[in-house]
Amino acid sequence: MSEEMVIGEELSTKAKSEYSDSDIQVLDGLEAVRKRPGMYIASTSSKGLHHLVWEIVDNGIDEAMAGYATKIVVSVDKDNIVRVEDDGRGMPVGVNEKTGKSTIETIFTVLHAGGKFGGGAYKVSGGLHGVGASVVNALSEWLEVRVFHEGKVYFVRFEDGGHAVEPLKIIGDCDPDKHGSLISFKADPLIFTETTVYEYETLRDRLRQLAFLNKGIRIIYNDDRVEEAKQHHEFHFEGGLKEYVAFLNKNRTKIHEHVIYCEGHEQGIEAEIAVQYNDGYQPNVYTFCNNINTVEGGTHLEGFNMALNRVINKYARNNKYLKEKDDNLTTDDCKEGITAIISAKHPDPQYEGQTKTKLGNSEVRKIVSDIFGSQLERFLMENPDEAKIIMEKAVLASQARIAAKKARESTRRKNPLEISSLPGKLADCSSKDASICEIYIVEGDSAGGSAKLGRDSHYQAILPLRGKILNVERVRQARAFENAEIRSMITAFGCGVLEEVDTAKLRYHKIVIMTDADVDGAHIRTLLLTFFYRYMRPIVEQGYVYIAQPPLFKVQKGNAIRYAYTERQMETLRSEMGNGLSIQRYKGLGEMDASQLWETTMDPKNRTLIRVTIEDAEAADQNFSTLMGEDVEPRRNFIIENANFVENLDV
Repeated sequence: MSEEMVIGEELSTKAKSEYSDSDIQVLDGLEAVRKRPGMYIASTSSKGLHHLVWEIVDNGIDEAMAGYATKIVVSVDKDNIVRVEDDGRGMPVGVNEKTGKSTIETIFTVLHAGGKFGGGAYKVSGGLHGVGASVVNALSEWLEVRVFHEGKVYFVRFEDGGHAVEPLKIIGDCDPDKHGSLISFKADPLIFTETTVYEYETLRDRLRQLAFLNKGIRIIYNDDRVEEAKQHHEFHFEGGLKEYVAFLNKNRTKIHEHVIYCEGHEQGIEAEIAVQYNDGYQPNVYTFCNNINTVEGGTHLEGFNMALNRVINKYARNNKYLKEKDDNLTTDDCKEGITAIISAKHPDPQYEGQTKTKLGNSEVRKIVSDIFGSQLERFLMENPDEAKIIMEKAVLASQARIAAKKARESTRRKNPLEISSLPGKLADCSSKDASICEIYIVEGDSAGGSAKLGRDSHYQAILPLRGKILNVERVRQARAFENAEIRSMITAFGCGVLEEVDTAKLRYHKIVIMTDADVDGAHIRTLLLTFFYRYMRPIVEQGYVYIAQPPLFKVQKGNAIRYAYTERQMETLRSEMGNGLSIQRYKGLGEMDASQLWETTMDPKNRTLIRVTIEDAEAADQNFSTLMGEDVEPRRNFIIENANFVENLDV
């Protein structure tokens, strides 16, 4: 089954000719949310489903940031019912004077009703839109609220699109010292048609991250759907960001012992930064504002970069690591091998960019720069041995950058038609329309020959690679740019590398990795993905990279020919087709002739392509470092835990 979009019957886009008063719809209360859920939670896919959990958890986190909650318990049962309990103040149980309903019912049924609009309930909060609780209610099959307040348990249940079954009532007693809220809900399958099943790893990793970002808070995660060893997690980090950095660096070789930790506040804005260098070449810097992952960075990242560059250059000059004639170190030199977390807490954050994940408050730039700069300078002065290691790494990075620049210059392509110098033997397509063009990265000359003969040369290009490409996780940039296969890809794609990547210049909007369905093929695929992620990350983030799925078996009975892509499918075909089967197991793409390769793996009508996406940059960084780094034990453990990943690609 193909994952390509199939264009079926032409849809009429012409509206009816009449346009009257009856055409104007007024959506009352939560109807607007159910009508257009994507406006509130981005999508109704798995990502939107998990957004429901984050909205409720964020309310507990806000109580913790306000200094009232110390513990949040998140539970998921076998029916994917979610329960979130915190020991904060508990929502107010009186009557709201504006709505005439209980405050709790108001919070869960009225958009933009909450304590985050300047009333003083929260100085800092993760979700400032005030729509979280009501949106979760609107998109749930049912939702229940229990509030523990002054020895009483208050209860209200919502059904049928978020309507209260009956008004808030007291249903029992509790310990007079008990306080807080318990929210239970079941996502509505009429809204979340793709899936209503929460991903264990997604919930676990985000809850752990929230515990790192809010030192001292205890977050408990219970999940009845997984094996017993994974059912219960308790995340509690008194060290906060220091422990977060240590966690991210656990599979990397640290080059200095201490985590550099800085914190401070100005103008009611808090900044917290933790830094530690490892012996790798990639920087891993993550930024947050009010616990929201600002993946596009922003002013807090700019302030961090300014301070890092200023302080390291000053120290390097004063202590003779840089000579008078030497150029200053660049920010990239200073960030080689760095793992850093930058967390800002702001009472009124402003975001930029289409995805609202870039912090825009200009005052944050100077605040972060001042706090981090002064405390980093102090650390270097007080720890000369560790400062020496950091300086030597930055200076070496500077020398390698100059060498890499020369090597990179030779990969630049002056004219898209200049392909004769490509050692990878690119067989280009005739079309110059990037939106329809595809390039297959193929393992070996044999498979490359079949692919060239079997392709549609109008829009499909073939680039055979000779053996395994360089593992860029373990080498500096200059070495990578000297590699023939890497140079071939850079030149063929035409979009540049590293900070120069411009996807508008990308010559193919599908970059398809086509390797053998065996261990070596998986290794080559991982090497390619590592290169794309580290050197051309935007092409992965924007969805231009795909993995082809060649078959493992050809099954023939008489004139009937079928293909199986996994062992599981093979067993299914055996039972469906009966006896007298002729079965061929493909050891590699080279065993298929051109017509078979086209029919099974390259024809858009029949093929299966898996788009490579990055939902979580932190997880991707860790996985690439684990799989492609020097440390054997973490890699062995990762492979054991994920040994069935190929089988899971069955679609």
